[in-house]
Parts: sequence; structure tokens; C-alpha cells
Amino acid sequence: MAKLSPVAKLLRELVTLPSVNPAFLPNDSKRTGEERVANHLIDLASKHGLEVSRQSVLPGRKNLFVRLKPLGKVKRRIILSPHLDVVPAEDKQFKPRLKNGCLHGRGACDTKGSVAAFFHALLELSKQGKRPQQTEILFVGLVDEEHRQSGSRILGERGPKADLAIAGEPTQLQVVTAHKGNLWLCLETLGKAAHGATPHLGKSAIHAMTRVTNILLTEYVDQLKERKHPLLGHPSINVGIIRGGSQTNVVPERCSIEVDRRTIPGETEASVLAEIQILLKKHRLPSTTIVESRGVPCPSLATDPNLPVVRQFLKAAKRRKSHGVDYFTDASPIAMGGTPAIVFGPGNIAQAHSADEWIDLKQLDQATAIVLRFLEEQP
Repeated sequence: MAKLSPVAKLLRELVTLPSVNPAFLPNDSKRTGEERVANHLIDLASKHGLEVSRQSVLPGRKNLFVRLKPLGKVKRRIILSPHLDVVPAEDKQFKPRLKNGCLHGRGACDTKGSVAAFFHALLELSKQGKRPQQTEILFVGLVDEEHRQSGSRILGERGPKADLAIAGEPTQLQVVTAHKGNLWLCLETLGKAAHGATPHLGKSAIHAMTRVTNILLTEYVDQLKERKHPLLGHPSINVGIIRGGSQTNVVPERCSIEVDRRTIPGETEASVLAEIQILLKKHRLPSTTIVESRGVPCPSLATDPNLPVVRQFLKAAKRRKSHGVDYFTDASPIAMGGTPAIVFGPGNIAQAHSADEWIDLKQLDQATAIVLRFLEEQP
């Protein structure tokens, strides 16, 4: 068996520490919460003489700040911001396995690989005699990304601000400057209940909703395909849940669907709601109620790839251009607060949340080298 690199050893340690988001397993304290991971990183930071602080986010849950101060006055700041929580898994998935140069286990890809790469790069920089003169490097281990992104929302609102934040996600080492926004909508139709033996005396809410769903997945999809972003393509819509009726022999008086609408730059919650309402009104379905159901803003990300600090990171990553992705990340809430943000990390998003999650350790080492090279170039 090949010898593990120091960053691979760190990742293996992190995977053994369960950090399932408590929103998914509220009564399972043995597997939930980010504190086990945070405490492990705090121990390592203390051994390297790095400054540690916390930022309260939710009851019992705090963002982790590990700070490397520059030699002189802080005139610039770089934030490394991977998230510490993972999605649910069985106990065996917290026992990392090595196979064919890959490490298997929950969080290996999403996104403890980024945690390990970013944190190890910071430790390596701290050991060097020459650290940045004016640039503060701040590692921020975020909580709650897998549920409501509460950690990145608090960071965006309260700061500190930075010249660039790098949200850790599995991008296969591509530099991502744009991603789609995420708007969840609940649409409801109302009917009139009646006995199933005399349906003509009632009005089926399900029948009305089938018309709504058909319009959304045909005419509205065609309408969305007419819009295009250079990195993200066109927006999309998916009907993920439908609920209606109370029992078989009753004409349903209520039906609802839950819709996932992915947005591109230029689209807003208000514009999306308005265009759907116009479309339904056109088809004489104005009685449909539409509400935003996620409860938190999730706009698209559109960071200027020509910003000097972004170009600097592209150069460190040996990439000629940036990319866009369909999924939502912590980069958006951070950018909402005024800090330019990009997305970067080792691993493939196809492995995220999978039963057999894994990461290529070669990519892990490469990600660490890229981040370290970028940090070493800071003034």
C-alpha cells in the first residue's frame, strides 16, 4: 500500500468524525453536529500557533475561524470556506477505506476533502518563515451547508469581509465563478369536495393541478430554453413533490406541488413568480396560489472572472478560464454579503451524497498544492 500524504491522513481522520447535519437526524447526537470536526481542527491549529475563534450561528453550532496573520498591517484578506457538515450515513460509512488510490467514506468528497486540502495548505504556510506581508488568511469551517446554509449566511451578513472567498466543493479542480440559484415554490389548487360516486357535484383540485403541471413542464420549459447564460446554460424547473386528496372515494378539494426552479443571473424571485402567474392566467388558471417555500434567498452566483484576485487563482490552478455549475453552494450567501466568491475543490460532485462516496487522493494532493501556491503569492 502506498504511503499516505499528510493531507490524506488528515482527511482520513476527518471522515472518522461523524458530522451529519442535525436537521436530518435531530435525535441522533452520536452522529450529528460539526463540533467533533471543529475540535480536531482546533487542536491542530493550536499546535501550529494559529489564532482560533468562533462565530455563533445556531444553538450549539458555530463557524470555526482559524487565522494566519500577516507580518504587517492587514490590508487584504483571503477566506478559505469549506463546510464541515455532511448528509446522513450508516456507521460503516464513517470508517474510511483505501482502495486503488481513493479514499472512501462519508464526506470524503463533500466536502471534507476540501476541508483537509484548505486546512493543510494553511498549516504549511504557517510553518514557512515567509508569510504574507499584508494578507490575512482566514480558514472558516462553515456549519449547516447541507440544510439552509446558515453558516455562510451569517458569515456574509456579519463578516469579516474579504478580497476573495473560496467555497470548498468538489469541482474536479475546476475554478467555478458562476452557479445557478435555487428557488423552491409551492403551488396549490383548490376544488370542491364531493362523494366519489357523484363526482359531477364536486370540483377536482387534482384535475386543475394536472393542467398546471403540464403547462410548467411543457410551455414554461420551452420558454426557459430561450434564455441562456454563457457559463450556466438555461434555467430549469422540476416538479419534485405532488400531494392531493384525502381518500379514494372523495373528490379532492386541495392539491399542491413543490417545484425546484434553478435560476441564472438576471432572474429574481419576484420575476419568476410573476412570469408563472402570467402563464397560468393566460391558460385561465388564476386561482392557483404560489408561495416561496424555502424561506431563505438562494440567488445565483456570478463573480467576475476577470477580477485580478480571481485571475491570480486561475493562474495558481493552471486554468485558462473559469466554469459554471448547476448546483447551489455557500459561495452565493457569502457573495451576497459583498465578498467576491468562487468555488473550488477536489473530487467529483457525482460522488456527493452517494452510498459509496469517495475521492481520488491524487486530486486531494493537487488541490492542496494549488491552494498553497495561491496563498504563497499573496502580498
